[in-house]
Amino acid sequence: MNEQFSMFADSESTEQVPQATIKLSPDALPQDWQELLAPEFDQPYMQALQNFLSVEQAQGKTIYPPADQIFTAFNLTPLKDVKVVILGQDPYHGPDQAHGLSFSVPASIKKLPPSLKNIYKELNADLGLPIAITGDLSLWAKQGVLLLNAMLTVEQKNAGSHQKQGWEVFTNRVIELVSEHCENVVFVLWGAYAQKKEMLIDTNKHLLLKGIHPSPLSAHRGFFGSKPFSLINQHLIGSGKAAINWNVN
Repeated sequence: MNEQFSMFADSESTEQVPQATIKLSPDALPQDWQELLAPEFDQPYMQALQNFLSVEQAQGKTIYPPADQIFTAFNLTPLKDVKVVILGQDPYHGPDQAHGLSFSVPASIKKLPPSLKNIYKELNADLGLPIAITGDLSLWAKQGVLLLNAMLTVEQKNAGSHQKQGWEVFTNRVIELVSEHCENVVFVLWGAYAQKKEMLIDTNKHLLLKGIHPSPLSAHRGFFGSKPFSLINQHLIGSGKAAINWNVN
């Protein structure tokens, strides 16, 4: 079971509203991502994924995030700006939690996911920043932190439900493109699932930070005390790039 998201199925209840139809299109991406990823949308796997999502919606299943937020990570972090990649697995599967960024929830969500709480605890211990009261990591994304999930959609209350439907092929290609087209990126691989992506990354060009997942199931086995945020900034500064301001308050 996906340790990141199985821990956070509950949320403030909200009235269900009709979902917008999901239509996968490169037009949803900013220009530099679109130029490289547009061919993927013509591939059989993407057409099969579109059919899968259409059938799911036709059967009345609720899919997260909302259709217009599936590609939020790309729109907040154009390829030319990518300095850090933090890999997650699934979007959150409770109402209003997922908004297209790994580990992040909208500011309207007051009960933060356990993994994100642990990220904030380590951030406090590492850099002395106050523990954030918002779970919205958009400010990270706007500074060049690509918050990428391996799957970009999920069925409500059904973690892992969109695995092996095509998303992994797409997001693996995204990782490859970052590796090919960017320089001195820090790839953050927390947990066994993310660490399997190492084979997609040119380790001669980029820094890999591999560590324990921040889930409450594992964080005490080495995530706490790993100081990933200071390590990221040290690498960025050493590469002539601006450090990330990790404060989201």
